[in-house]
Amino acid sequence: MLYGSGKFTYARVDEWAKLPARMEFGQVTGAAVDSRDRVYVFNRSEHPVIVFERDGSFIKTWGEGVFGRAHGIFIGPDDSVYCTDDQDHVVMRFTTDGQVTMTLGTKGVPGDSGYIPGPDLLKQLDTITHGGPPFNRPTKLVLDASGDMFITDGYGNARVHHFSAEGKLIKSFGEPGSGPGQFRLPHGLWADRTGRVLVADRENSRVQIFTSDGAFITEWPNLMRPADVFVDPDDNIYVAEIDGRISIRDLAGNLLAQFGGDDAEARSHVQTAHSIWVDRHGDLYIGRLGAGPRIEKFVRQA
Repeated sequence: MLYGSGKFTYARVDEWAKLPARMEFGQVTGAAVDSRDRVYVFNRSEHPVIVFERDGSFIKTWGEGVFGRAHGIFIGPDDSVYCTDDQDHVVMRFTTDGQVTMTLGTKGVPGDSGYIPGPDLLKQLDTITHGGPPFNRPTKLVLDASGDMFITDGYGNARVHHFSAEGKLIKSFGEPGSGPGQFRLPHGLWADRTGRVLVADRENSRVQIFTSDGAFITEWPNLMRPADVFVDPDDNIYVAEIDGRISIRDLAGNLLAQFGGDDAEARSHVQTAHSIWVDRHGDLYIGRLGAGPRIEKFVRQA
């Protein structure tokens, strides 16, 4: 069966990831691809970073004992690996072998946003009273073209933080709410080549778009709780919607292709889509939280 349409038509690879015996994925919160086409799967298990070849064959694991709770992953142009830990309130940069080269935030010390921890992650969003300093349960880091870092912050805050490449905080923007420039779980994000920052405002079911200085530009509403955003070198924008849909848009937000949604079979493979990454061949990697394969690969056909 094929998914999508036009030049965004994909074939799903059944049982792509070939785990060693007795190893299992936890919830896959992110996947990213390095310059050698190796796929880094960030997941909530005793082996938080599991690395595969492009064909799904197992290479290695790392990060054991390092993370409180895996969330977002991003790989930069130099193959530095950035992992976001929403339980320990830190973002860490690693080599491809898992050596820490930078830490942003103080482990175990949340920024003040009024947030009160509790068992219901979504209900606890209502306790956030104001946008606070970094970090309170951060969710994702990305780099812009200059190497600056943008971080969504997240389950315990309602902000995006902009850091220099050296790790100096430049600016924070956002506050709790549903109006322009407000967030209810800023979850995933991307900085495109035009200088815009696209933020998956998950529980407001929209993507908001800002200048790099945090000025609101526009929004794309009526999405199925978008969790992550990826922009490829051709300016195609991929949105993973956690309620079971993948959407592909152009820079203006026009829909180019889509699968999942009302198609039950397609939706079953992207339900709980928490992250999305597109490799240099145009193939999709979808990290999932729920039942079924936790990492899905879709190979571009056109």
